[in-house]
Amino acid sequence: MLRRSLLALAAAFAVTAAQAQTPPPAAPPAAPPPAAPAPKPLPQVRIQTGEGDIVVELATDKAPVTAANFLRYTDRGLFNGATFYRASRPKGYAGTDYGSIQGGLQNDPKKVLPPIRHEPTTLTGLKHQTGTISMGRHAPGTAQADWFITLGDMSYLDADPKDPKNPGFAAFGRVVAGLDVVQKIIALPVDPNRGEGAMKGEMLVKPVRIVRVSRYTPPPPAQPAAAPATTAPAPAPAPAPAQAPTP
Repeated sequence: MLRRSLLALAAAFAVTAAQAQTPPPAAPPAAPPPAAPAPKPLPQVRIQTGEGDIVVELATDKAPVTAANFLRYTDRGLFNGATFYRASRPKGYAGTDYGSIQGGLQNDPKKVLPPIRHEPTTLTGLKHQTGTISMGRHAPGTAQADWFITLGDMSYLDADPKDPKNPGFAAFGRVVAGLDVVQKIIALPVDPNRGEGAMKGEMLVKPVRIVRVSRYTPPPPAQPAAAPATTAPAPAPAPAPAQAPTP
């Protein structure tokens, strides 16, 4: 009886030892993290004018209130038939790389929508540089349907983070095509006697008609041309058959 118990105990010990020596099964490999979704492209708008087309990309991610306001006018066709009416450059400056052009509805009561909340550049992080599109206004919170495009470093139009009394202007996008058209418009003649206040002497003699403002989908990037296929060499001509001897 004792011998049987000892044998059973030894068998159990052997099984336990074998289990201890067997490594645990390997954990399955961790699944790779899901790929981050591609950022949604920013909306673009084409401004068709008598001098050519300008395409602007709207910063709906950084200046959502101001960009959405511009899109409301665009989608309703309210900018169609408006004008670029102002070209501002330093007095006596003949270059076309510094200043701004201004366009819009000039407070047309039949077309303007309610004014919008001011979005200062200290909030949006945008800057007034070459190609920036920004809202015209009187006091902050009065911007409606007039806007301007800048040329050159015009950071003095940005909000001053050290001076709350200088909220600047609300930039809301940038020119992505047609900057040459902006330069063409800024070079047009102005009337030295028209305009009031800061606009005196900056009103275009012949305002540039804005034919249409509409959403724009840029064409897909061109695909690189495929390399030409290698032409196999032409097979060598078969040798002419030997002529039979003349009888």
